[in-house]
Amino acid sequence: MQVTPAPVTKLIDEFSRLPGVGPKTASRLTFYLLRNAPERAQALAEALQELHQKVVFCGQCFNIAETDPCSICSSENRDHSLICVVEEPLDVLAIERTREYQGLYHVLHGTIAPTEGVGPEDLKIAELVQRVHSSEVPIREVIIATNPNLEGEATAMYISRQFDRSSVKLTRLARGLPVGGDLEYADEITLSRALSGRSEM
Repeated sequence: MQVTPAPVTKLIDEFSRLPGVGPKTASRLTFYLLRNAPERAQALAEALQELHQKVVFCGQCFNIAETDPCSICSSENRDHSLICVVEEPLDVLAIERTREYQGLYHVLHGTIAPTEGVGPEDLKIAELVQRVHSSEVPIREVIIATNPNLEGEATAMYISRQFDRSSVKLTRLARGLPVGGDLEYADEITLSRALSGRSEM
């Protein structure tokens, strides 16, 4: 005999598939929605639908956006000769919070991780190289802002090798960031110092 109604079980299972959400948290979220007005659940359902209907990837930087190109790539107030390379869209948000950086971005969507079967061809590295070499505005600097962990360092080294014969200046964020940490969890002051103290690779 099934104690929990099938729709409740299904929603718990779906919540459980989200990163960082275990069965207990999934159950709490589901019963929270059950206890609240139906409008709350409806608003959540609409937001989830719009996530895939209205969000696109920018064709230039591969960040999430509502338009292609995104508002950052199309802005005339940004420095188009400067590209900051990050792992994920969340890293763009983290750096933007500092209000220190006024260049463009390039989102890799991951890092090189052979143990997980992720190679350079699975990331937006080839697109980065193509973008730098074919840019209408000459790129004077590429800032590599991958996380300071094993995968992030391996990715940074791979990218730097792609520009061995290029005149483009390559820099790496300064070590104001803790080793093994993620950009999205860094505070604004730490990120500001890391940006201003970046070093040439």
